[in-house]
Parts: sequence; C-alpha cells; structure tokens
Amino acid sequence: MDLVEDLRCQGLIAMDAEFQTLYGGRTNQVWKVLDGNGGKVLKLYRSGLRNPLFRNDAELEAQCLTALEPTGFVPRLRTTGQHHNGRWVFYDHAPGSPWQKDPAQVGILLRRLHALDLPIQAPRGCNGSADLDRHGQSILDGCTSVMRLQLDLLKPADLVPPTQHTCLIHGDPVAGNILVAPSGLTLIDWQCPAQGDPCEDLALFLSPAMQHLYRGSALTSAEEDQFLSAYDHVDIVARYKSLRSWYAWRMAAYCLWRVENGAPDYASGLEQERATLL
Repeated sequence: MDLVEDLRCQGLIAMDAEFQTLYGGRTNQVWKVLDGNGGKVLKLYRSGLRNPLFRNDAELEAQCLTALEPTGFVPRLRTTGQHHNGRWVFYDHAPGSPWQKDPAQVGILLRRLHALDLPIQAPRGCNGSADLDRHGQSILDGCTSVMRLQLDLLKPADLVPPTQHTCLIHGDPVAGNILVAPSGLTLIDWQCPAQGDPCEDLALFLSPAMQHLYRGSALTSAEEDQFLSAYDHVDIVARYKSLRSWYAWRMAAYCLWRVENGAPDYASGLEQERATLL
C-alpha cells in the first residue's frame, strides 16, 4: 500500500517491517507493525457506513492520545495524517490481552479518567433521559423490521434531568478496548470520545450486549456490583442506576440497527438488552 511507502519515506517504518492484521476492531483497518523499534499500530479509518452510536473520528483520537499520554493508560501517539480519502493514526502497540475478568480494575480506570480536566474539544454527549430518548428514537427510525414496534413499546418512561457534572468520556469502553497487562490497563480506540455524562461509559462497559460480543457472556450481578463499588462515586452510580433502562433501550435499538445492516452477531445482544426491559 502506498501509505506504508509514505511512512517508510518518513522514517517511521523500517523497510523490513512486518505487518499483522488486527481483527479486534469492528470499524477500521488496523495492523500491528513489527520492526526493530518495537511494535506499533497503524489504523486506517474507514468512512463507509455511518454508525449512529459510535463516532469514528481520527482527529479526536489523536487529540485524546496526546492529552492523556501522561496518565500512562493510553498508547503513545507517534503521528497522524491523511491518506487519499481517509485519515490514519500511528501509535505504540500496547501490551496485554483484551479484558476478561476483574471488573473492579476497570471501575478504577474509568474513575481516574472521569476525574481529569482536559482541554479537549470533544462533541457533547447524551445527557439525561430526554437526550437518550431522542438518540434511541433516531436509531430506531433507521430500522424497518417488526422488532422496531416492540422496542417502541418498551421505551422507558422515567424522566432523569441532565447533569451539570460532565467530563471527558471514552465513549466505547467495551472489553475489547481495554488491554490487561502486568503493568496495568490500557484504554485504546479513542475515536468516539465526548464531553458528557460519565454514566455513559459505565453503561457501555456494563452493557450485556457489549459484554457478550467482546467477552462471550454478560457480567453477573456480583461482577456489576464489583465494578460499581470500585468506581467509588456514590452520586454517579446512583445516577447510572436511574438511567440504566434508558441505556438498555438505546442499546437494544442499536443492536437491531446492526442486525438489519448485516451484523447478525448482534441478535443475541438485542435479546439480552430487551430482556432487561421486560
């Protein structure tokens, strides 16, 4: 690919570097680059099907990796650029394997993130039940199957006002985006951050659909309690619980949209999220 030649000309990739395709992500093309300078990751952003829940913004990922480098829980960004009609980022490969167990350590990680005050101009995230209602309905409006009508009937009715305490949120802290190594956890794939309600990150990590897709099974009640206890913020946890049905309803709508757009592996997630609403 001519992108590789460009990076070689810039001295970022050795001539004899080896490339391994990474399949963990569901949106972009990603390769592990192996050379004498240690492993790197090259991510080429795709601009095809527009995702109604997870933004795909290379510039925001670069901003977040730069701002969060001192924390030690993100990969080190090397450079970013434009390639034909797509952007790319190039960063150090983080050690570790996708998260599987011990939800408490993820609770601590997200609490650290949400406590930061960073000058990142991220888009505003959903905040409160009215926002979640509008967002979930916009996703359902893109669906055509009979299940859409069933989800309409399951829409929550509780009203939860917006919070004034927004912060930088990851926007996609699923198990596949959390790498576990002896040195600690690394949070990767920063393409959809927001300035928003921290409950959003809690809901996405705890989502039965997302846990099933990336880990093979939903968390148990005990594991959810371990996560929320380790997050250690009484007000935010209480707010999450008041919004939990709204997040589940929106996720069910998203899973339906994915199924209708050629991703049948989301069908089980749809049923799991729907079951929490019955």
